[in-house]
Amino acid sequence: MHPDLTTSSLNSSTDRRFRVLANHFAEGSLMDSTTATVYASPTAASAGGVGSVFSNVVQAPEDPILGVTVAYNKDTSPLKLNLGVGAYRTEEGKPLVLNVVRKAEQHLVNDSSRVKEYLPIVGLADFNKLSAKLILGDDSPAIRENRVTTVQCLSGTGSLRVGGEFLARHYHERTIYLPKPTWGNHIKVFNLAGLTVKNYSYYDPSTRGLNFQGLLEDLGSAPPGAIILLHACAHNPTGVDPTPQQWEQIRHLMRSRSLLPFFDSAYQGFASGSLDQDAQPVRMFVADGGECLIAQSYAKNMGLYGERVGALSIVCKASDVASRVESQLKLVIRPMYSNPPIHGASIVATILKDSNLYQEWTVELKAMADRIITMRQKLFDALREKGTPGDWSHIIKQIGMFTFTGLNSEQVAFMTKEYHIYMTSDGRISMAGLSSRTVPHLADAIHSAVTRAA
Repeated sequence: MHPDLTTSSLNSSTDRRFRVLANHFAEGSLMDSTTATVYASPTAASAGGVGSVFSNVVQAPEDPILGVTVAYNKDTSPLKLNLGVGAYRTEEGKPLVLNVVRKAEQHLVNDSSRVKEYLPIVGLADFNKLSAKLILGDDSPAIRENRVTTVQCLSGTGSLRVGGEFLARHYHERTIYLPKPTWGNHIKVFNLAGLTVKNYSYYDPSTRGLNFQGLLEDLGSAPPGAIILLHACAHNPTGVDPTPQQWEQIRHLMRSRSLLPFFDSAYQGFASGSLDQDAQPVRMFVADGGECLIAQSYAKNMGLYGERVGALSIVCKASDVASRVESQLKLVIRPMYSNPPIHGASIVATILKDSNLYQEWTVELKAMADRIITMRQKLFDALREKGTPGDWSHIIKQIGMFTFTGLNSEQVAFMTKEYHIYMTSDGRISMAGLSSRTVPHLADAIHSAVTRAA
């Protein structure tokens, strides 16, 4: 203690400070003149029984897709089956980490030169370059002419959001047309990005196939310059894709009306088993020299769901335009999440730039795609053997992770209650969640749901 400071002087000084503080609160009408009690802030821990400042917040509904898993997890039945969320499962019903991913991770762990510094705003350079080549092709003129800018984003969802915000800021038309139906999150992503969402015809419930005529009519009546979201392959939720000839008609119509394509490529290689085949619709649009946007995800085709690895590529008419576009993408990303994570992108880049790892990936990718195709055939065969009413050939005609069964919400609710099978209320099921062991259970449930009211 300082020699000049006695106990009494300290107490006197403390009393003065408290009196000044009390007077300050009194002047702000926070002092009770009778009791001289200072009231606690409602956000303080000891608020004296004051209710939460968030008391008026209402309980939000579960996400219609992720909520299926919440309900599934609460079910204690040993028969329960989750066909709601789009994540690949093995024949044993287990999550799969690809062998090639484990090898790439081990390579990264063993590299002592790797550090954990921030990536640039646009992400990992190798990842961006290789992602563009994967979707556009090694010999793409757009890449060769430096007309493509690619930025690493937070999986497919983040790529769509960044692209949407860029368009809302810099594109003259702020209306985006989505296929009906589409992935449920598309609507929210683009609305919050600042775009107006409208629909174009896509699925025909009567044929459980593509309403191609309706699609052409709706795109033909869209205002010139409108943004059109296109699923590059394995349309979610229907599993219905245009044929190559239909894609060419779509391309011709869109280019003739100056409609801007925005591709969502979430399943490259995961639909047919061929990376090149699943990229053909995108490459068809890029080959004509026109502009487009492409959102890529590595969640499905590399099983990197939780790593949130994706890319947004914007194909421009000239290299100087691409450079300016990239400068504006940085201004979208910086206040959103500053820069992307490094680990998942490093896994992808390691696999794509090593010829042996790349080849191993294509083999594992085709095996996943083939297993899903096999599950389609098994389910179709099981329903046919049961004599289940209706034409179920759409199950083997559709492609990719999902099948639009044609079951209505009442039938879905019945299957959940009686058979403990979980799916979205529109009857969409994830074929990747099926196995040879669970196909008979699903077939029994579908047969019962279809015939119980007959």
